[in-house]
Amino acid sequence: MTEAPLAGMLVADLSRVLAGPLVGQTLADLGARVVKVERTGAGDDTRAWAPPRSATGSTYFDSANRGKESMQLDLADPADQALAAELVARADVVVENFKPGTTARLGLDRDALLAAHPRLVWCSISGYGTAPGGAERPGYDFVMQAMSGLMHITGEADGPPTKAGVALVDVLTAKDAVAGILAALLRRERTGVGGVVEVALLSSAQAALVNQLQAVLGAPTHESTPTAPVAEPMRAGSGHPSIAPYQLLEAADGPLAVAAVNDAQFARLSAVLGVPDLATEARFATNTERVAHRAELVPLLERALAAAPGAEWEQRMLAAGLVAGRVRTVSEGLALAREVGLDPTRELHGAAGRGTTLASPIRIDGDARTSPIPPPLLGQHDAELRAWLSSN
Repeated sequence: MTEAPLAGMLVADLSRVLAGPLVGQTLADLGARVVKVERTGAGDDTRAWAPPRSATGSTYFDSANRGKESMQLDLADPADQALAAELVARADVVVENFKPGTTARLGLDRDALLAAHPRLVWCSISGYGTAPGGAERPGYDFVMQAMSGLMHITGEADGPPTKAGVALVDVLTAKDAVAGILAALLRRERTGVGGVVEVALLSSAQAALVNQLQAVLGAPTHESTPTAPVAEPMRAGSGHPSIAPYQLLEAADGPLAVAAVNDAQFARLSAVLGVPDLATEARFATNTERVAHRAELVPLLERALAAAPGAEWEQRMLAAGLVAGRVRTVSEGLALAREVGLDPTRELHGAAGRGTTLASPIRIDGDARTSPIPPPLLGQHDAELRAWLSSN
C-alpha cells in the first residue's frame, strides 16, 4: 500500500454521535492519527445505542470510530480542560459538533486557539449554523430530514412523509465536512494558515436535494424576465420527477429497479420486454411524453415483467446494456459488491477483539484507504495520552 495521504497529521476529534465521528474516521482511513475525546464514564452517546451490541458498546459506535484512540476528559474540570487545550495545540485538525458557543464555555475558545495556532484547521458542525435564530437550535438527523424538505419528497404519493433508512443527513454532512477540511489543509500548504470550516446539517441536507430544490428556485432568467411560478416537489414513491421509467416496477416475484434515461434505452427496454411497439407509440416515444403518461406506461411494463422473476430480468437487461437491478437486502448488497470485485470489507484485530468493518469507499492508487485499527474501548488510551499531553 502506498503512503497514506494524511500520514503525520493529528486530529482532535471532540465530536459525538455520527456526523463528526464519521469525519474523524474518514481522516483516520486517510492516514491521520485521530484522538477521540469522550465524556468521562459515559463516552460517546452511540456506545449505548444498542442492540446490536459489540465489545465497544454498540455496532452503531463501531460504524463511525475505527482508527481512533479514545481518551476520557471531563471538560468541566480545569485540569482536563488544560489537557484538551494541549491536544488542540498539537493538532492539525479539530472536529467538534457542540452547539455554537459551547467550546468557549468549556475552556476551548476557538478564536483564541486559532490565533495562538494559525496553522490549525477547525471544523465546526452544527444543526442550523451560527447566526442568531439558528445557533440556539440543536439538530438531529431525523428532525433535519423533516425540516429540510427531504422527508416531504420521500415516500409514496398517497402515503405519509418517510425518513430515509439511515441517518442520511449526518452522513452527507460528514462528507461535506471532510471535503472542507481537505481543502483547508491544501490551502494551508500554500499559505501556512489553517482556518475555520463550518458545515450545517440543514445546508448539507438541502444541498443533497439538488434537482428537487433547484426546481423550487427555478431556472436562471434574464433580468427583465419574471420568474415563473414553480410547483412544489411532492412525494412520488420510487418514481423520478423528470424521467420515466426510472423507478421500481413489479416483476413476477417482487420489485425491480429499472432506469431508462433516454429514448434509445427505452427502445432497448421495450425490445427486451417483448413489447417493441411501445417505443414507437406517440405517448411513449419521448421521455417528455413518457413522464406525462407515466400512469399508463407503468401497467404495460409491469404486465410484461410479470412473465419472469426479477433476477432473470436483471440479467436480460444487463446483457442488453440497460441499467436494472432487483431490490436486495443489505447482506445481498454486500454479496454483490464482492461479486463485482469491490472487496467491501476488512478484518480488524485489537483490544476489543476481532471483527469486520466496511472498507473505505475511497481508493487511492488501487487501495481502499481503510484504517486497520478497530474502534477503541472507552478510555482505552487514557494513560498514554495523558502522559503524552502532560509532557513538554
